[in-house]
Amino acid sequence: MTEDVERRAAAPSTAAEEADWVPDPRRWRILSVSLVVGFMSLLDVSIVNVAVPSMQQGLDASASAIQWVVSGYLLAFGLTLVAGGRLGDAYGRRRMMLIGLTGFIVSSAAVGFAPNVALVIVARLVQGAMAGLLTPQNSGLVQDLFRGSERARAFGVFGATVSVSSAAGPVIGGLIIAAAGPDNGWRYLFLVNVPIGLVAMLGVARLVPARLPTTERVDNRIDVVGALLLGVTVLCLLYPVVSVEGGHRWTLLVLVGVPVFAWVFVRWERRLREAGRPPLLDVGLLRGLPGYTNGLLVGSTYFAGYTGILLVLSVYLQTGLGYAPLQAGFLLMPFALGSAIAAPLSGRIVPRFGRRLTVIALAVTMSGVGLMALFVAGHDPSGLAWVAAPVMFLTGFGGGAVVSPNLTLTLADVPPRMGGAAGGALQTGQRIGSAIGAAVLMTVYQATLATGAGTALRITLSTAFVVLGVALVMSVRAYRHDDGVFDTEVSPSSTPG
Repeated sequence: MTEDVERRAAAPSTAAEEADWVPDPRRWRILSVSLVVGFMSLLDVSIVNVAVPSMQQGLDASASAIQWVVSGYLLAFGLTLVAGGRLGDAYGRRRMMLIGLTGFIVSSAAVGFAPNVALVIVARLVQGAMAGLLTPQNSGLVQDLFRGSERARAFGVFGATVSVSSAAGPVIGGLIIAAAGPDNGWRYLFLVNVPIGLVAMLGVARLVPARLPTTERVDNRIDVVGALLLGVTVLCLLYPVVSVEGGHRWTLLVLVGVPVFAWVFVRWERRLREAGRPPLLDVGLLRGLPGYTNGLLVGSTYFAGYTGILLVLSVYLQTGLGYAPLQAGFLLMPFALGSAIAAPLSGRIVPRFGRRLTVIALAVTMSGVGLMALFVAGHDPSGLAWVAAPVMFLTGFGGGAVVSPNLTLTLADVPPRMGGAAGGALQTGQRIGSAIGAAVLMTVYQATLATGAGTALRITLSTAFVVLGVALVMSVRAYRHDDGVFDTEVSPSSTPG
């Protein structure tokens, strides 16, 4: 199985490229710089979770306005991921990373110094759009720079970055607010991006190659119409999700546009491919690479069930149990520790175990969520840490072992020339899943709060358990499709011609 998975991961886009490909001796240093950028942009998804009460008080804003500070970032993030990946494919990773970093630094400073909530929301939207430009360059660089078992290891480190950034956000946010004070401490959550971003820009400018050499003649025209159609499709899905928490139920009508614009987008992309022009996202990936489609569904559903747990727990600990942001952050730290250990480890062993690793990891994650619902929800605050820490570690460990293998296996057959767009689409699914999951779980928690905070948390965690169960079923289906039967080896998928 090891050689088979490595052969699939090693397949470049053309035979000439396979013969000419020489590993860049700086590839691990380049990846390190890239992952600093990725960690910073992904951290801003979850770091605000512990700051919600402080932001609402400091800005004298309504709960719905603060919800847009949190969800607006996700909305803009999801809208730009695929287009950002395609731009990186066409014009080079370094150029897109430098443009994205410039915008991210400026918008982060704008959030930190904004005098009112309206400007905070606008700046967060810009910040999310810049994160969407930055993030797909990470998976694109892994596709460009690594082959074989090294690619699996690189995706393991990338998966660790995704997992740890989500789980570490509350911890880092709590530390910053505790150090800077509750009134304006939340501003430093964003201002800290400025010095880190400037250092990252220097690393990107020095290390990341402008564009990798290729023997293939590349058409770098950008599919603007496709980008607009996909953007409208994602907007029709995400806008109702982030609005419904503020009580705007009428926005659910916008969901009708999702299948309509998605159908138009697919037709347009097929038309471009038939005309010999480069599409925004080669829909042949979905038809010709079933492993990509399966991994996209598994990842999206997993993030829908997992991401909202951290948000709900953060709110429960602060508003339900009266914990300070720093206390809540430290109590959630075992999530980050478990993810940090499991993600790189699973990246190393995925060539041996293939898709069965995601099946096992999802089962472990569900076990952790189930134990949390039984023993953590409603537990007396005294001694809670001793009960919660091992269960949260188990949940984080399972979650970290889902992300890396799913990334590796989902992108294994994707040609490097489409690595950015394909990685962007995969992460778009993750961001959509995160947004939907956070909205659903917070809605469940708020709707059942009258029964008591502990009971509401138990019901919410049970909901997350069910969603993760759907991801497990999809992962088993992907495993059976990839491997044929449970005791056989992973069979190679065909690459699109």
